[in-house]
Amino acid sequence: MTALVERVRTLPGWARSALIATGLVLALSITVTLTGQTQLASSGTSQAAVGLGLPILFAALGGLWSERAGIINIGLEGMMVLGTWGAAWAGYYGGPWAAMLGGLVFGGLGGLVHAVATITFHVNHIVSGVAVTLLGTGLTKYLATLVFAPLSQNPRQSPRIDGFTEFSVPGISEGLAAVEAQQRVFVSDLAGLLSGLVTGLTPIVVLGIVLVPVSYWALWRTAFGLRLRSTGESPVAAESLGVHVVAHRYVAVVTSGGLAGLGGAALVLNSAQLGYLENQVGGRGYIGLAAMIFGNWRPAGLLTGSALFGYVDGLQLRAGGEAVHALLYTATLVAVAGAVLWAIRRMWTAAAVALGAGVLVYTVYWTIESVPSEFASYAPQLVTLIVLAAASQRLRPPAWLGEPYRRGEGS
Repeated sequence: MTALVERVRTLPGWARSALIATGLVLALSITVTLTGQTQLASSGTSQAAVGLGLPILFAALGGLWSERAGIINIGLEGMMVLGTWGAAWAGYYGGPWAAMLGGLVFGGLGGLVHAVATITFHVNHIVSGVAVTLLGTGLTKYLATLVFAPLSQNPRQSPRIDGFTEFSVPGISEGLAAVEAQQRVFVSDLAGLLSGLVTGLTPIVVLGIVLVPVSYWALWRTAFGLRLRSTGESPVAAESLGVHVVAHRYVAVVTSGGLAGLGGAALVLNSAQLGYLENQVGGRGYIGLAAMIFGNWRPAGLLTGSALFGYVDGLQLRAGGEAVHALLYTATLVAVAGAVLWAIRRMWTAAAVALGAGVLVYTVYWTIESVPSEFASYAPQLVTLIVLAAASQRLRPPAWLGEPYRRGEGS
């Protein structure tokens, strides 16, 4: 058994990720069978998870670009807020494609402010990020009152804008729906989860998914990406080799703001909203940052973190406290499986902690019949915190992240 575990560890990253995903689906399938909570693996929940996780994904990608260049960006929240206003304003006059462009441009402007403050004037990154968030929030309130109030008679929201026409992948979506309807253990659950990924799509959803491998290719498979990442690992060494550190950092932070702005546009173009609404970002910029940290500053990892938040959020919105309660059973299975694997590898402390966590979660599951709605609504944030805490031991941020740098220090 130990040899099998060690062999799995030698597999490529994508293969290990596929095995972990299969294990999670199996745990969900067992939970569905034993609890009858079919919403845990339904296509509706999966589709809701895509819509709710998309803004988080854009924000996380924005954080990835900025922090790989050594610039902490907690201003993602403010850049998303700017993106919501820009998307609603442009979308009102030019349609959904213009809304995407408006979100990109306004978010990029927020990123430019952060870049000027941190790179040119060497302002503390945290202070600058907070300032950008405050600036974005205040500016959008003023602009909404100035521009939207005469149109919608409400200074806190814009008129309704046109959204994208949804589409599904022909053939695949119908086939998955047919398999899901058969209610077969594991197979139907897997089909339900996959169905949400090919049904009710829009161009901005496709863009978000495509940007994950594109970001990986740009940052890890190109000379430009190598130079950009070197500015986050050791700008002094990068400069000594001829890399223009300031220029690469500017590109990274402005790109970060643009991606966060697209996250704001994703909120505006959500079929349930289709417009700007004050406070609609609701902390998603910070959650995107958490998803990026959970993903260890890697595209595939932040995709997993964004999907996790979107899934839990979609589940509690669609099925409420009873479904979240059933999810505790899934968490118990995952904790026990982790304890077994760590015990096989003779990592006794980790195994004991995982087993203890599993017992604690199962005790909560056994003693209550449903998670109160007041707690269920905060389940996504709680899950994010727990996962971050569990993953904190393996994190490796860029070496120069948040450190001040002035051009010429390496000479």
